[in-house]
Parts: sequence; C-alpha cells; structure tokens
Amino acid sequence: MGVTDPAGPVMDRDEVDRALARLGAEHEAIETSLLALQDHAGRRLLEGAELTGRTKERWAGAEASITLLWAYFDAYTGALRTAREIRARRRWSSREDLVELTELLRGESVTVAGAATAAATANGPAPHGGAARLSERFSLAALVDRMNDLYATSLDMVVAADAVWSALPARIDLLAAELQRTRKLAHSVGVRPGEHPAGDDLERITRTLTKLRAEVVSDPLAFWVPAQGSSAPGGGRPDTTVYDGEARALEEVRREIDAVLSVRQDAEQRLIKLRDLLSRADRTLAEARAARGEVLAKIAATEVPVVGGPPTVLQEQLATAAEYRRQAQWHRLSPLLESLEQKAEDELLRARESLTAVTAPLAVRAELRGRLDAYRAKVARHGLAEDPLLVERYDAARRMLWSAPCDLRVAEQAVLRYQRAAAELLGAPRVPEQGGPEDGRGES
Repeated sequence: MGVTDPAGPVMDRDEVDRALARLGAEHEAIETSLLALQDHAGRRLLEGAELTGRTKERWAGAEASITLLWAYFDAYTGALRTAREIRARRRWSSREDLVELTELLRGESVTVAGAATAAATANGPAPHGGAARLSERFSLAALVDRMNDLYATSLDMVVAADAVWSALPARIDLLAAELQRTRKLAHSVGVRPGEHPAGDDLERITRTLTKLRAEVVSDPLAFWVPAQGSSAPGGGRPDTTVYDGEARALEEVRREIDAVLSVRQDAEQRLIKLRDLLSRADRTLAEARAARGEVLAKIAATEVPVVGGPPTVLQEQLATAAEYRRQAQWHRLSPLLESLEQKAEDELLRARESLTAVTAPLAVRAELRGRLDAYRAKVARHGLAEDPLLVERYDAARRMLWSAPCDLRVAEQAVLRYQRAAAELLGAPRVPEQGGPEDGRGES
C-alpha cells in the first residue's frame, strides 16, 4: 500500500480519499476470497472427515489460520469503518481529523485480541513477542499482508486435499469395479487364489486398493506432489504411483485370463496340432533309424550317430493336457499347452537334425557320383571318352561308389585321380590333391 512512517507528514484530504478507496477495494476482494474459501468443497470435506497423518496436522493449522483470518478481517473491517466515519464528519476534514486519519491509515492502529496465540497455533510463534501476548497491533498494510499469507497457506492446503480427493478415490473405485469383473471372469475359468498365480495377484491387488483408498480418504496430502518452484496455491499434482502400479498389475492379470479364455476356445485345435507335431517327429526319427541301418550297410569306415527314440514324457504330458481339457481345468491347461507346443517344436527340430546327421554319408556318396558322371560327360563332349587311362580310372571310381560297403575316403581319391587325368588331357589347370564338390569345375 505504500504506507509511510506514522511520524511522517500528515495526509491531506485527497490522499485520505484515495487511501480509503483503495482500502475499500481491498476489503471487498478479501471478503470475496474468504467467503469462497468458506464455501470451498474441499474445506467442507476436511471439516467432516476423519483425518490422519500429514493431513490431520496441516488441517489443524489451517483451521486455526482460517479462524485467525476472520478475526483479522473483522479488525480490518472495524478500522476501515472507523476511518470512513471520521472522514464523513465534515466535508472538509479538519487538521485534527487528518492527523487522526493519518495515524489510523498509516500507523499501527489496529489491535487484534488473541492474535498472537492464534498465530502460534496456525504458523508457530508470532513475530512480536510470542504466544504469551494476548493481542497484536498492526498497520492496515501489515494486516493485509498477514491475511494474504494466511489465506494462501490455507487455500493451498484445501486445494491440494480437494484435488487428491477429486482424482484418486473415483479412479480407485473404477479400478476396483474392473477388478471385481476380472475376479468373476477368473473364477469362471478356475483361476483362484492358491491354485493359480493370477488368482494370488488378484487377491494382492484387492488388498492394496482397499488400503490405498482408506489412506487417500483419511490422509490425502500424503498423495500430493507439490510443483517445483510454484508459489501459486494448489500448485502440484496427485501422486498416482501406487494406483498406476496396481492398474498395470491388473492389466497383466487380465491378459493372463484372456490367454486362459483363448485356451478354452481353441484347446481342441491346439491339441490336434500337438499330436501332429509329435507324430511327425516320431516318423522322422523312425526314418533316421532306418537310414542309419542303410548307411551302416552301404558306407564303410564311417561313424554314424545313434538315433534316440521318441521321449515318452511328451506323450504323457499330452495325455495330461487332454485330461485337463475334459475336466475344464483351463487354468492348468493354458501353461501346459504353451510348454508342450515349444517342446514339440524342439522335438521335431531334433528329429530333423538327427536325420540330416545320419544321412550325411549318403549325401557325400551322391555328390561324388554326380561329380564323376559330370566329368565323364565333359570328356565325352571332347571325344576323349575312350581314352584308356580315363576308362580305367572311371571304372575304378565307379566300382568303389556303386559297391557296398563304400569307403568314402578311398572313393573320393579315385574320383580325384579321374578328375586330374581328365584335366591333363583337356589342358585345364591341375586338380588339387584334396578338394570339395567344386574341385576341377572352374575351367572354361
């Protein structure tokens, strides 16, 4: 308000009138704010709630602050009324009136009984002498500043509590309703506490939400995060960390239950597919065992891996899965099917790898046969098929490759000798001593 020292110059009539107008406007603004605070939904809820923790402590201070605010406002109103009465005594105020008005408008002329004690209750020790004093004196400007501070502090507390109450309980109730629907759905497919992890999760979420709602209702300020650097009343946001965590947990449970429901819908098709996979794996292993016998009979000096039999445990688990389906134990069937599907795929892959490993010598013999015939066709195109050396080496290699048992190492050397002889006659680069299927095929 730009108040000067009470011992300063006496205000003239224009200064007095301007000060009264300004103080009147401030009075109306303060009264409007106090009435709005009085009618605030958050304040009414705080008055009727059974509070605990931080909210209980702060509300005790806020209640004292609001009571003190009205005491300050009444004193402010009385001082302003007195000043207006003095100014209204005469149209042209006398010097004595102006001196009195100056002291009233600029000096510490307002006494508030019990203000120090109330201030100690609301905000700690009062600034002018502590809680032992029964009254305090203020200038009108200082009184306005004090009311603004108390109002901001009280409103901040009320707005914060109201914001938490407006946001969290309703959201918790909605999540609790969704939780109940999920529990019924889980029960319908046999997901119960103690029998399925998802059932245990539902029980834990229920307990957490019940506790969370009770804590939010009784101590909303425990779930309030003030905005950093904000001085505006109510600056901040509700802390939804616990709520968000339980909402995510419920969503995870719902997905698990949806998976169980999908099992109920397509269990028969998945069981048929599993039987087919295991049957294909068994046939492949049987083919590998037959091929191993052929390799042992036709290929000499070769180590052939042993082919294992089909694992009986998978067949037993498949029978268990079929039993779960007949008994509608979907919550048990769901994880078993997922495990069986992966194991069946692995078993089919193992069977195919066994067949490949067992038939590898036959594949090598087939490659050597193909290489030998390819070179014979090449020399025939050049009119050299009847060359005695080539005929001799071709017949030797052919006898080795088409006789049983076939020694692959000796047969490969025979094919290489035929290749080298053919290459010399054709004028091509010499065939290396050792080589793979591409040896000797780089010439133009």
